[in-house]
Amino acid sequence: MKLSRSRLAATLYAIDGIVSVGFGAVYLCRGSFMPYHAEALSRSWDELEPTLQTLIEALMDLAGAGWIALGVAILVLVAIPVRRGERWARTLVPVLLLLFYVPTLLATLAVLRATPATPPWYGNAVALLVAVVAFVLDAPWRRTSRPL
Repeated sequence: MKLSRSRLAATLYAIDGIVSVGFGAVYLCRGSFMPYHAEALSRSWDELEPTLQTLIEALMDLAGAGWIALGVAILVLVAIPVRRGERWARTLVPVLLLLFYVPTLLATLAVLRATPATPPWYGNAVALLVAVVAFVLDAPWRRTSRPL
């Protein structure tokens, strides 16, 4: 069975969606910051005052919820309108991924540049690359809408 370019693009988008939900769950369910956050601050979680812990936990929850919301939106769009071949959805999916992952990549690169930490910037870069490759493969500007 030959995999069409549009179907391959949808699969790549779905992978980005699943990975986004996974990242979100890690951030949302974590009771402290990530190891690279400790490196960036040169302090462990236990060394932070309780008010700063509360603030950081809230930001972790916010980041996690954002990843989960993005991932769920991507998965629903891929499962229904992208699968139907609807051009608006085939354009919206990569736009959503770019809107989330470009600032996320820039934030992790800022931490990399300005602190002793090594944040996982490459995960954001890969998610962006996957979205761009999928968009170019699908090329919604070239074809009329048709089901996958």
